[in-house]
Amino acid sequence: MSFRIRALPAAPFAGLSGLDEAALSARLIKRLMVDTYPGYPCRVSLEDARPGETVHLLHYTHQEAETPFRASHAIYVRDGVASADLPPGEVPDMIRRRIISLRAFDADGMMVNAEVTDGIDVAACIGTLFRHPSTDYIHLHFAKQGCFAARVDRA
Repeated sequence: MSFRIRALPAAPFAGLSGLDEAALSARLIKRLMVDTYPGYPCRVSLEDARPGETVHLLHYTHQEAETPFRASHAIYVRDGVASADLPPGEVPDMIRRRIISLRAFDADGMMVNAEVTDGIDVAACIGTLFRHPSTDYIHLHFAKQGCFAARVDRA
């Protein structure tokens, strides 16, 4: 099964670097200096930020469906990066190096299946989940923290 892992678009986060601490605080956003690698996975670039880079930690609604599975969580976004555009079938290192929870949803936003796997096995697991006839899209989550990593669509 061919799939594509999708990054978040950069545009909604582009103005964060120009905001002062008070403005960020009012939006419940934290500006952080990266001090370890890996450890700050950016949902726009689909890469871990490097030490010395700036990231923003913010609340993000990743599952907007009007169902009991509507969901949001904290995510990291790097300053000034373009949105990753991965080719079909590619799994970025940011995903491959972590334990991943995969949540399969139907077209109405209802969860139809789920798995947990090592990141190196994500591609095979995605293929298995897309074989389910009701699966429309998949969300990847970092299993330890539970936060959204990326969306997966059929390619």
